[in-house]
Amino acid sequence: MLRTRLNEAMKEAMRTKDAGGLSTIRLILAALKDRDIAARSKGNYDGISDEDILQMFNGMIKQRRDSISLYEQGGRCELAQKEKDEIEVIQRFMPKQMDDAEVSAAVKAAIAATEAKGLKDMGRVMAALKEKHAGQMDFTRASAVVKQSLAQG
Repeated sequence: MLRTRLNEAMKEAMRTKDAGGLSTIRLILAALKDRDIAARSKGNYDGISDEDILQMFNGMIKQRRDSISLYEQGGRCELAQKEKDEIEVIQRFMPKQMDDAEVSAAVKAAIAATEAKGLKDMGRVMAALKEKHAGQMDFTRASAVVKQSLAQG
């Protein structure tokens, strides 16, 4: 489904002459093709799943956020803005992101479901969150909430 949306968005960007959007969609499709090729070596000839694509999107967004902070530190505001624009394009293909209250509720539910007692159980909690909420939350923020919740414990 995501593949179809990406291909349709690329065609639309071409029709409307949206150079920035088209460039970002092509980057996404190139990264997706790389992942599909890597998956073939593991016996997956159908390509990666939508869940894996969402994880790829999260990684792409994280890379861009890191670049934004570096560009802003270096006084390269035009490059930081380009990265922000790319994040907006990527987010168009992702489900609605959870807000802080929803992340906290999901963390509490995951802690209860995994019967986590302390920080040593953090890996199990994060795995449960990634399985259930792929593409819906920023796992860096979620990790901090999990750590805080388990430390209070």
